[in-house]
Amino acid sequence: MTRGFAPLVEEYRGGVLENVHYGAVSVVDEQGRVLYRAGDPEHMTFLRSAAKPFQAIPGMKRRIDRVYGLTPEETSLFAASHRGEEYHITALESILRKTGVREEQLHCCMTYPLNEEAKAKRHQAHEPKRRIFHNCSGKHSGLLALCKHMGWDELTYYMPEHPVQREIVETMADIAEFPASRIPLGVDGCGLPIFALPLRNIGLAYLKLACPDLIGDEDAREAASAIAGLMNDYPDMIADRRFVCSALLKDPNLAAKGGAKGVYGIGLRKERLGISLKVSDGSEQVWPCIIASILERLGYENRETIARLYALEPNIIVNDGGTVVGERKAVFELEA
Repeated sequence: MTRGFAPLVEEYRGGVLENVHYGAVSVVDEQGRVLYRAGDPEHMTFLRSAAKPFQAIPGMKRRIDRVYGLTPEETSLFAASHRGEEYHITALESILRKTGVREEQLHCCMTYPLNEEAKAKRHQAHEPKRRIFHNCSGKHSGLLALCKHMGWDELTYYMPEHPVQREIVETMADIAEFPASRIPLGVDGCGLPIFALPLRNIGLAYLKLACPDLIGDEDAREAASAIAGLMNDYPDMIADRRFVCSALLKDPNLAAKGGAKGVYGIGLRKERLGISLKVSDGSEQVWPCIIASILERLGYENRETIARLYALEPNIIVNDGGTVVGERKAVFELEA
């Protein structure tokens, strides 16, 4: 184990070990107690886009979706890492029209969609890069709409000392049961402040997202319930039709969201468990293998969810011509 990480996945080619993906896994109960682990559950981890459901809570507390007449499908984009498909962009343009937020106000950079086919269509149409093509543009739109509603400065909404960013950190600290004064801050890929927490506390936060009755503040409880419900109702808005987040969110028992550099959080409603994981090399390709293996080791009943994960990224490795040339294996044990 290196720096709190344990081997999670091994990849073989021609029977020879080619890659090892290290990381850490934590499974917690309602009291935040670590029931099972692989690696160090106290490893400090930036949530990256796994923070988005919690970053949406200040806006959902004020029900800005109702203030601006947004549809539930549009509102779900506040927690999304969308892949830039046409239906994402159509919904984002509608959000901007209804809220009066201008695209140039979004602090995220101009780019092309993440999905290759969606990107190719924009290139073929000779369209320029746009801010709403950025996978975080739904989050930015929601925060700006909240600032507009509250009369907060819209120009500096991305700065750590801005009221909306301070409230986000305080909300995260309360839900994750970790002192705000001890939360390290960084800058996310989209330019907004992002924070790090121990994996154990990330798992606890996702348990509360799945089971908001565990959240003490009534307004935050209702807001968390609302955004988590929208994520399950519109899973393809959260990523796309062929991505881990959407595959998991099709299961109404799960609250789930991943972030850049291999971090993932999952809450299980029926079982009242929180799961968090970090792949140390940042790989997202091994998420399905790891998450499916965790669910199998926990005896998870919904085999359809596990099958969807394996369908996304089978444990066989194929070459460019589609020939099977190797396999990947989950090699971790969940230690009590």
